[in-house]
Amino acid sequence: MAEQTTGGTATTAAPTVSIDGRPSGSAIESPRTPRTPQGTLYRGSVGMWSWVLHRITGVAIYFFLLVHILDTALVRLSPEAYNAVIGTYKTPIMNLGEIALVMAIVFHAFNGLRIILVDFWSKGPKYQRAMFWVVLVLWAVAIAGFLPRQLMNLVADFH
Repeated sequence: MAEQTTGGTATTAAPTVSIDGRPSGSAIESPRTPRTPQGTLYRGSVGMWSWVLHRITGVAIYFFLLVHILDTALVRLSPEAYNAVIGTYKTPIMNLGEIALVMAIVFHAFNGLRIILVDFWSKGPKYQRAMFWVVLVLWAVAIAGFLPRQLMNLVADFH
Protein backbone atom coordinates (compact mmCIF):
# COMPACT_ATOMS: atom_id res chain seq x y z
CA MET A 1 0.00 0.00 0.00
CA ALA A 2 1.25 3.43 -0.86
CA GLU A 3 0.94 6.28 1.55
CA GLN A 4 0.17 9.73 0.31
CA THR A 5 0.30 12.79 2.47
CA THR A 6 -2.11 15.59 1.83
CA GLY A 7 -2.00 18.58 4.09
CA GLY A 8 -0.28 16.74 6.92
CA THR A 9 -2.61 13.74 7.06
CA ALA A 10 -1.58 10.39 5.67
CA THR A 11 -3.97 8.51 3.47
CA THR A 12 -3.54 5.12 1.93
CA ALA A 13 -4.48 4.52 -1.67
CA ALA A 14 -4.42 1.21 -3.47
CA PRO A 15 -1.85 1.26 -6.26
CA THR A 16 -3.14 0.49 -9.71
CA VAL A 17 -1.58 -2.51 -11.36
CA SER A 18 -1.22 -3.07 -15.09
CA ILE A 19 -2.03 -6.32 -16.84
CA ASP A 20 1.54 -7.62 -16.58
CA GLY A 21 1.60 -7.18 -12.80
CA ARG A 22 3.71 -4.02 -12.67
CA PRO A 23 2.46 -0.82 -11.13
CA SER A 24 0.92 1.36 -13.78
CA GLY A 25 2.03 4.90 -14.18
CA SER A 26 5.67 3.96 -13.79
CA ALA A 27 8.04 5.92 -15.94
CA ILE A 28 9.10 2.90 -18.00
CA GLU A 29 6.45 0.57 -19.27
CA SER A 30 7.54 -2.99 -19.84
CA PRO A 31 7.51 -4.14 -23.45
CA ARG A 32 4.85 -6.60 -24.33
CA THR A 33 5.96 -10.11 -24.99
CA PRO A 34 6.01 -10.58 -28.75
CA ARG A 35 3.66 -13.27 -29.89
CA THR A 36 4.81 -15.62 -32.56
CA PRO A 37 2.60 -15.05 -35.55
CA GLN A 38 0.61 -18.11 -36.42
CA GLY A 39 -0.63 -18.73 -39.90
CA THR A 40 1.89 -16.48 -41.63
CA LEU A 41 3.08 -17.37 -45.09
CA TYR A 42 6.52 -18.56 -44.04
CA ARG A 43 7.05 -18.98 -40.31
CA GLY A 44 6.67 -22.55 -39.14
CA SER A 45 4.71 -23.87 -42.08
CA VAL A 46 5.23 -25.40 -45.49
CA GLY A 47 6.25 -21.98 -46.80
CA MET A 48 9.17 -21.85 -44.38
CA TRP A 49 10.45 -25.27 -45.39
CA SER A 50 10.16 -24.49 -49.09
CA TRP A 51 12.07 -21.25 -48.42
CA VAL A 52 14.82 -23.14 -46.56
CA LEU A 53 15.10 -25.80 -49.29
CA HIS A 54 15.14 -23.11 -51.98
CA ARG A 55 18.06 -21.35 -50.27
CA ILE A 56 20.00 -24.59 -49.69
CA THR A 57 19.57 -25.75 -53.28
CA GLY A 58 20.44 -22.28 -54.57
CA VAL A 59 23.71 -22.18 -52.62
CA ALA A 60 24.58 -25.73 -53.74
CA ILE A 61 23.94 -24.84 -57.39
CA TYR A 62 26.02 -21.67 -57.01
CA PHE A 63 29.02 -23.62 -55.68
CA PHE A 64 28.66 -26.23 -58.42
CA LEU A 65 28.71 -23.49 -61.06
CA LEU A 66 31.77 -21.91 -59.45
CA VAL A 67 33.66 -25.22 -59.52
CA HIS A 68 32.42 -25.93 -63.04
CA ILE A 69 33.71 -22.60 -64.34
CA LEU A 70 37.07 -23.10 -62.63
CA ASP A 71 37.59 -26.64 -63.93
CA THR A 72 36.53 -25.63 -67.43
CA ALA A 73 39.07 -22.80 -67.32
CA LEU A 74 41.78 -25.39 -66.70
CA VAL A 75 41.65 -26.44 -70.35
CA ARG A 76 43.32 -23.14 -71.30
CA LEU A 77 45.96 -23.38 -68.59
CA SER A 78 46.89 -27.03 -68.79
CA PRO A 79 45.08 -29.65 -70.86
CA GLU A 80 46.73 -32.37 -68.74
CA ALA A 81 45.31 -30.88 -65.52
CA TYR A 82 41.92 -30.58 -67.18
CA ASN A 83 42.00 -34.26 -68.20
CA ALA A 84 43.00 -35.23 -64.65
CA VAL A 85 40.05 -33.31 -63.20
CA ILE A 86 37.65 -34.82 -65.73
CA GLY A 87 39.03 -38.26 -64.78
CA THR A 88 38.06 -37.67 -61.15
CA TYR A 89 34.54 -36.81 -62.27
CA LYS A 90 34.10 -40.30 -63.73
CA THR A 91 33.98 -41.99 -60.33
CA PRO A 92 30.90 -43.51 -58.65
CA ILE A 93 31.03 -40.90 -55.87
CA MET A 94 30.84 -38.09 -58.43
CA ASN A 95 27.99 -39.94 -60.13
CA LEU A 96 26.06 -39.74 -56.86
CA GLY A 97 26.99 -36.06 -56.72
CA GLU A 98 25.51 -35.59 -60.20
CA ILE A 99 22.30 -37.23 -59.02
CA ALA A 100 22.14 -34.86 -56.03
CA LEU A 101 22.87 -31.91 -58.32
CA VAL A 102 20.06 -32.79 -60.73
CA MET A 103 17.69 -33.29 -57.80
CA ALA A 104 18.63 -29.86 -56.44
CA ILE A 105 18.28 -28.13 -59.82
CA VAL A 106 14.88 -29.68 -60.53
CA PHE A 107 13.52 -28.76 -57.09
CA HIS A 108 14.97 -25.25 -57.33
CA ALA A 109 13.39 -24.72 -60.75
CA PHE A 110 9.91 -25.96 -59.80
CA ASN A 111 9.96 -24.14 -56.47
CA GLY A 112 11.11 -20.97 -58.22
CA LEU A 113 8.03 -21.12 -60.43
CA ARG A 114 5.91 -21.61 -57.30
CA ILE A 115 7.51 -18.54 -55.71
CA ILE A 116 6.75 -16.48 -58.82
CA LEU A 117 3.10 -17.56 -58.59
CA VAL A 118 2.93 -16.77 -54.87
CA ASP A 119 4.43 -13.32 -55.45
CA PHE A 120 2.65 -12.24 -58.62
CA TRP A 121 -0.67 -14.12 -58.67
CA SER A 122 -3.33 -12.51 -56.51
CA LYS A 123 -4.45 -15.91 -55.20
CA GLY A 124 -0.88 -17.21 -54.83
CA PRO A 125 -0.61 -16.86 -51.03
CA LYS A 126 -3.94 -18.64 -50.61
CA TYR A 127 -2.78 -21.65 -52.63
CA GLN A 128 0.90 -21.65 -51.69
CA ARG A 129 0.61 -24.79 -49.55
CA ALA A 130 -1.12 -26.76 -52.31
CA MET A 131 1.40 -25.46 -54.85
CA PHE A 132 4.25 -26.72 -52.66
CA TRP A 133 2.80 -30.23 -52.76
CA VAL A 134 2.43 -29.90 -56.54
CA VAL A 135 6.12 -28.93 -56.69
CA LEU A 136 7.04 -32.06 -54.72
CA VAL A 137 4.93 -34.29 -56.98
CA LEU A 138 6.41 -32.76 -60.15
CA TRP A 139 9.89 -33.10 -58.63
CA ALA A 140 9.29 -36.76 -57.81
CA VAL A 141 7.97 -37.48 -61.32
CA ALA A 142 10.95 -35.74 -62.94
CA ILE A 143 13.45 -37.52 -60.71
CA ALA A 144 11.72 -40.87 -61.27
CA GLY A 145 12.31 -40.40 -64.99
CA PHE A 146 15.95 -39.43 -64.49
CA LEU A 147 17.07 -41.72 -61.69
CA PRO A 148 16.86 -45.18 -63.34
CA ARG A 149 19.10 -44.18 -66.23
CA GLN A 150 21.59 -42.46 -63.96
CA LEU A 151 21.70 -45.44 -61.61
CA MET A 152 22.39 -47.71 -64.60
CA ASN A 153 25.37 -45.47 -65.37
CA LEU A 154 26.49 -45.79 -61.76
CA VAL A 155 26.29 -49.59 -61.88
CA ALA A 156 28.12 -49.62 -65.23
CA ASP A 157 30.94 -47.58 -63.64
CA PHE A 158 31.49 -50.34 -61.06
CA HIS A 159 32.08 -52.98 -63.76
